[in-house]
Amino acid sequence: MKQLRKITQMRLFLPIFSILLVMAVNIVFDIVNGNAVFNFFTISLRNGVLYGRIIDILNRGSEAAILAIGMTLVVSASAGADISVGSVMSLAGGMCCMVLAGFGNANVSTYANPLWMGLLAGLAIACLCGAFNGFLVSYLNIQPMVATLILFSAGRAIGLLLCNSTIVYIREPSFQFLGGYCGFLPTPILVAMCCVLAVSLVLKFTALGIYVQSVGINKNAARIAGYQSRRIIFTAFVISGLCAGIAGLVATSRIYSADTNNIGLGLELDAILAVALGGNSLGGGKFRLSGSIIGAYSIQAITTTLYALGISSAQAPVFKAVIVILIVTIQAPAIKAFFARRAAARNLAAHKEAIGT
Repeated sequence: MKQLRKITQMRLFLPIFSILLVMAVNIVFDIVNGNAVFNFFTISLRNGVLYGRIIDILNRGSEAAILAIGMTLVVSASAGADISVGSVMSLAGGMCCMVLAGFGNANVSTYANPLWMGLLAGLAIACLCGAFNGFLVSYLNIQPMVATLILFSAGRAIGLLLCNSTIVYIREPSFQFLGGYCGFLPTPILVAMCCVLAVSLVLKFTALGIYVQSVGINKNAARIAGYQSRRIIFTAFVISGLCAGIAGLVATSRIYSADTNNIGLGLELDAILAVALGGNSLGGGKFRLSGSIIGAYSIQAITTTLYALGISSAQAPVFKAVIVILIVTIQAPAIKAFFARRAAARNLAAHKEAIGT
């Protein structure tokens, strides 16, 4: 019993349990439909590229995983969420395509400007959006949800204005690389891996992780201890904007166009849910990046499973909302205090029984 309690109290228990549960549901679904028991885990090579449900989950979940990196830092540092990341994705993709199109034709087969210039422009405007959010939160002390609501509402509108309310197509094969394949492996998986590795190395070999957690636990105490609380929160939002820009470029490359109405739509919910599902507190403080990444791919696995079960894309957010409610309820201080009291009562009863015997 004690071993089970230790396992359930591990920070990665919730995301690992969730993804194992999704796998179990898929196994049962395959059995019911007469497929092989482990059909969910089957990976094959077709036309020189990898195919399979797991590959599809890793591929399609890459954008959410990249967003979850920045969202984890924002939640930890500010005890709030950046709900503008989906719109920033759209805006970054739109800026990139318009630079490549020379702010002219909406259907481009030859670059008007070099590819690196378009990618850099997309990342630059994403970082600018992150800096705007960070300034409102860190220097004007506006609640993160309210501050990021501005770009959540206006980001797509700015993108539409930038693209002249049209979908800008880039037909150059090199532009499709980020959303296509690198050899036999989907490029978005490699991009997500690079982002996770880069941030993990920064957190490991610098004090950024400690700074973010300290500010998230108690901003005033961190400031008294000598930490630049405002600068740390500002940096977290800039990183979130950068992650949104990278995810936006991947999503844009995947469909080789800037569809500012639909790119990143609803992904802010997936990013927040990934952080919560990863065992990180939405109230800020300590965080575990690995938990958020597992959580992001768990969300994509849930989405893929829902589609396989015949649930439409319009109904899927309802099930995600139920998951959010369950996670927030589990993490609620009152619920944690209740189980802590129960555990203390059991320990006390066991101690009295041991004394009595």
